[in-house]
Amino acid sequence: MKTTMFNQRSRQENQGEQDEVLVERAKTGDRDAFGELVRRHRAKVYGYARSYTQESFLAEDIVQDALIRAFLHLGKLSDSRRFLPWLHRIVRNQAFTRLSKGPQKREQVFTGIQREASEVEATDWEDLDSILRRLGRSWSQASDNLTNPEDVLMRRELLQTIMDLLSCLNARERKIVESHFFDHLSPAEIARLFQISQGNVYQILSRSRRKLIQEKTRVVVDQYVNSRKEAGTMKKVILDKPAALRQPTWVTCAMALYGMIENTGKKMSFPMVMGVSGHAFRLTVVPDGIHIAGPTMFDFTKVLQQGLRNIGFESNVINEGKAADGPALNANLVDPALLSASARKKREIAQSLPEALELIHRSIDRGHPVLAWDLFIPEFGLIYGYDDEQKLLHAADNCGHDQTIAYEDLGRGLIEELFVLSIREPIQTDQHSMLKQAIHIALHHYREQEDSNCDEVVNGLAAYTAWKEAYEKGSIEPNGNAYTTAVALDARRNAALFWGEIADTWTDSTFDAIRPNLRKSAALYESISEQFAELSRLFPFPAGGEPNNPVHGQQAIAILQSIEQVEKEAVVLLEQMLETLSE
Repeated sequence: MKTTMFNQRSRQENQGEQDEVLVERAKTGDRDAFGELVRRHRAKVYGYARSYTQESFLAEDIVQDALIRAFLHLGKLSDSRRFLPWLHRIVRNQAFTRLSKGPQKREQVFTGIQREASEVEATDWEDLDSILRRLGRSWSQASDNLTNPEDVLMRRELLQTIMDLLSCLNARERKIVESHFFDHLSPAEIARLFQISQGNVYQILSRSRRKLIQEKTRVVVDQYVNSRKEAGTMKKVILDKPAALRQPTWVTCAMALYGMIENTGKKMSFPMVMGVSGHAFRLTVVPDGIHIAGPTMFDFTKVLQQGLRNIGFESNVINEGKAADGPALNANLVDPALLSASARKKREIAQSLPEALELIHRSIDRGHPVLAWDLFIPEFGLIYGYDDEQKLLHAADNCGHDQTIAYEDLGRGLIEELFVLSIREPIQTDQHSMLKQAIHIALHHYREQEDSNCDEVVNGLAAYTAWKEAYEKGSIEPNGNAYTTAVALDARRNAALFWGEIADTWTDSTFDAIRPNLRKSAALYESISEQFAELSRLFPFPAGGEPNNPVHGQQAIAILQSIEQVEKEAVVLLEQMLETLSE
């Protein structure tokens, strides 16, 4: 008995060792090694699929798709000993894609295989060069040597996939790409073959790589929509247009947060959302020019998720954008053609678009609109519907835009940044913790320079110094300055309403000790908003006035000095309230 168990354990250990060797060989492009892994574990994998689907035909389909994805992503498996659990996870994700059974794992379908400390895996093609080289190493192997049906199918579908991708290239680009990746010719050899310079070869390879990445994204989006069709989940869902879209404010991120929670059952006023999320206390400027991008130059993921968490919700986010050397373009000053639908089509498709679409579908199916950035202009808006058949999203903002956006055009706005945020689940919170955290968020912004997507911005109390210096230099861009003023006015006006609402409606005795300071804070922020209103009359948005006129500049400096002083008084009150709440 003991001997039998020992022998069985030895065979399992030997098989584990053999799996590890086969995985390492397969990573180098050895198709025979991968075929052996398939033969060894296919019955188990099929059993996994059947446990999810209960249908043999669908299980077989899932297995074939999972095996193809496994081969493409094998290089991402850092621990070769964990091949079978890793493959199981791919099968599970594919099953959830096909079945769309419940919300428990659906957010992971396009965000990649769940990551653990010992392995880093993803379900999308993050490294096109690696995929092409891995395929290229075995491209010349004759299919006649393949006798296993799984190998034949896998090879056929892999070849079809790569040929579909290559179809986006012109004839010359395609020949050069095939020569480099599949015939293993060096750039120097390709240059001699095609009688062009090596520099041209590198340019063509680079341009072709970008085209292939774009085509790959289109293919993945099409596959995603097809998977919904196959699973019978193709739908057209348009929620009631969020009332938040009628909210008159230039703090559009807070408007979008407000719209996200409309259908959750959590009732909060707009000033309460502004205050609890911290946006009522923000001030961010770009020195010298006071560029229009200043108020939105913050870490979207960190700030918005933190604010939503304080409101009472955990969230999911997709964020992909270009690295910025400075503030983005001002949509009010660019050629209007850059904001057109045709201009969108010329921009690169975001590689994380499939994940974003999955996030949007899941959220809207639960009845919650999705916050998104730069849908029409560089402001925040809401996606409140989708149409799978037409591949269209229904979106709007509170700046007068309300129209459909093609699936593949999401993230192709003027800024070329894809950012979507959805509610994942509610979390327990209470008034005491919300207020304490709101004050903490506000004080951190006032005192510390935050991480942003550009080193040029200044936030909090330090922003007043930078703003005054810009007036003194006469270097201000009128439109951006007027916008920054309008955003600050909206923020501080809502800060005053926020403190007043808490003082008047939060009647629990817990807040009696700070109620006098709540009312004082409301009065101080009302004073600040009145002074920003005066500044806004001098420099109305969008016209902007004449901020570089010396007389107007000195008026503005005096107003900002007064605002800064009152703001410092308000900060002292916030510190006192936080200390009392922490006792």
